[in-house]
Amino acid sequence: MLALVTGASSGIGLMYAHRLASYYHYDLLLVSNQEKEIRETADDIAAKYGVKAIALYKDLSTLEAPGELYQYCQENHLEVEVLVNNAGVFFFNDLVDTAESRVNLMLHLHIRTVTNMCRLFAADMQRRGHGYILNMSSMSAWMAMPGIQCYNASKAYILNFSRSMWYELKPHGVTVTAICPGAVDTGLYGLAPNLRKLAVALHVSMPPEKLVKIALKKMFKGKKQSMPGTLNYFFVPLIKHLPDWVVFFAMKRIACFQK
Repeated sequence: MLALVTGASSGIGLMYAHRLASYYHYDLLLVSNQEKEIRETADDIAAKYGVKAIALYKDLSTLEAPGELYQYCQENHLEVEVLVNNAGVFFFNDLVDTAESRVNLMLHLHIRTVTNMCRLFAADMQRRGHGYILNMSSMSAWMAMPGIQCYNASKAYILNFSRSMWYELKPHGVTVTAICPGAVDTGLYGLAPNLRKLAVALHVSMPPEKLVKIALKKMFKGKKQSMPGTLNYFFVPLIKHLPDWVVFFAMKRIACFQK
């Protein structure tokens, strides 16, 4: 059994790799744009858990990347049973103050790459009559949030795309699960270490290990979507009923705490 994890050299992706190997005993194909780190990760996981772990250095934001990755699997006779589309980027900024290259990176990685990865690998899963796909969305997909306009819009795309794909693929034995976490304690948000610790202590932020444990459990149960964290189920309806200016003010304040 083989699981493919993107963005697997750090953060949530790294935790997915460890959990899939240690608890579910999957061999792994680990993909990242950090060459040294992904090779070290694969070696470490293989040594720790006695599974096969292949490291592949690749920038998934390019137009050709999904097809090249799929071709690599075909040429090496790798049958992907689990696909975890985890690779992503995050930034706080007003759109007019953001470089076009950063906007394109986010939109390509979150929308085009996820779509084509699902299209290519789901076709094989459908032919085999079995497979699991996990796509990382976000709690922000449920609301409009100034300062992360491209992020939450692209995560809303992932959520709705995944739900549609679930219905298309479920009759063929393949499920697609969208995971919609709130804040997770990784370096993605650019918070200082003391603020990261405070956020976890106040249960505003979730440890990545806890998120991954919940997410994989939901995926293997074939759920369409999951929003890990009990507080999030109260927070989302609350923020949707707040005036826009309150949300805007809060997002601006959060942006001030970035490194």
